[in-house]
Amino acid sequence: MPENDPQTHVIDFRAAEQLLAARDPRGAVKLLDSVIAAHPENTAARLLRARAFFAAAQLRPAELEFELVLEREPDNAFAHFALARTFERAGRPERATRHFRLAAALDPKPEHLRAARFDDRP
Repeated sequence: MPENDPQTHVIDFRAAEQLLAARDPRGAVKLLDSVIAAHPENTAARLLRARAFFAAAQLRPAELEFELVLEREPDNAFAHFALARTFERAGRPERATRHFRLAAALDPKPEHLRAARFDDRP
């Protein structure tokens, strides 16, 4: 069956990246659903689907996917940062701060450090 062909999944993953870049996150999610169904361990596909959920303002599914990525890759600074943005957008600033700070500790990029607001420590 062509939908079970690993090449098809690579093509779908790349197409999903393009759809997300073209601001069609729902289309990206649809393509990624089949990729993840066939390869549930594929962290890159899960991270891309989390980003697509976030872009589509589907915050709870985005949160769950980012958390799953972090279970597998606890040192993924981008996933911490994106999860923090998800919590921030959902009105959960205390959860956001924790993940902003983890992202900054793992990868002290200027945007991570700004978002972590270490100067505002409680």
